[in-house]
Amino acid sequence: MNELLSQLWTPELQAAFTVVVVLLVILYVLSIVWVVRDAYLRGSYWYVWAVVALIPLLGIIAYCLLRPPLLQIDRDEQELEIALKQRELMKYGECANCGYPVESDYVLCPNCHQRLKNLCTNCNHALDPSWTVCPYCATPVGGSPARRRSRTQQPQQAASQQQRQARQRAPQGERPAH
Repeated sequence: MNELLSQLWTPELQAAFTVVVVLLVILYVLSIVWVVRDAYLRGSYWYVWAVVALIPLLGIIAYCLLRPPLLQIDRDEQELEIALKQRELMKYGECANCGYPVESDYVLCPNCHQRLKNLCTNCNHALDPSWTVCPYCATPVGGSPARRRSRTQQPQQAASQQQRQARQRAPQGERPAH
């Protein structure tokens, strides 16, 4: 039997066997490197998976079956998209009376005509019911008409006062254009 084995085990067969063993070792090392890198990118415990990957073939199969489905960067992108969509949906609401979908700046529900928001008496912008002043023109919400008229004159007076101050600050030769 030794004679038969020595006749079959030629130097060419020994070289081919050595090449196959070297390639298998390289493949084994590269598979461990792949498992560690992939586990790191997926945000899992890469050092645990490195130890598991040391078990030839079974370690890689176990990792492929149990690894997280998404890379960490994909999960972050997905969370960002969800937050963006939630923010976009915040622009919309629903009528408290009938549940019909309405946009945030609707004053009346298009379905049941329920008043959703108040209008500013000065600039006619839609106002949130919790606001005490219009953020567009600084008119107090719910004030008396006489008080509202005096408030509308205040921005005009403030503007003319700012123009006077700008003229006083400008050098003598230069006057601001009107």
